[in-house]
Amino acid sequence: MTLTKILQPTCVKVPLEGKDKKSVITELVDLLDDNGALLDKEMALNAVLVREQTKSTGIGSGIAIPHGKCAAVKELVMAIGLTSKPLDFESVDGKPVRIIFLLVSPADQTGPHIQALAKISRLMLEEGFKQEVEGASSAEEVYELLDRKEGK
Repeated sequence: MTLTKILQPTCVKVPLEGKDKKSVITELVDLLDDNGALLDKEMALNAVLVREQTKSTGIGSGIAIPHGKCAAVKELVMAIGLTSKPLDFESVDGKPVRIIFLLVSPADQTGPHIQALAKISRLMLEEGFKQEVEGASSAEEVYELLDRKEGK
């Protein structure tokens, strides 16, 4: 799976304006909606927030991957945001996050959803790459870093 095939360059936001978990998730869902990626913004937001209540998607090391499955999309969609300051995401390691990947996929398409989660996790395990993303000063730079990394 290539993340830049599901990520529109316009679905990256640096910096996110939200100051807490719910507001940054809402901001990323709004970004997807503004870019025509959602059939139903409220349904998508609700799916992600309900999933987040089950267990935090703060995977540790400053990264969160909030996600949800619902009928608000026809195919897997993704948005990425960087916070200007680390924020509490109730992460498994107790550390705040700065890098947030949001995924929304159809309820009946588990494969691509799992593949995207795994790919994001693998990429972000590379400390040097993660630091490059954290240091990005624009949405374009985040997208270019991801595109270049996946092109190798």
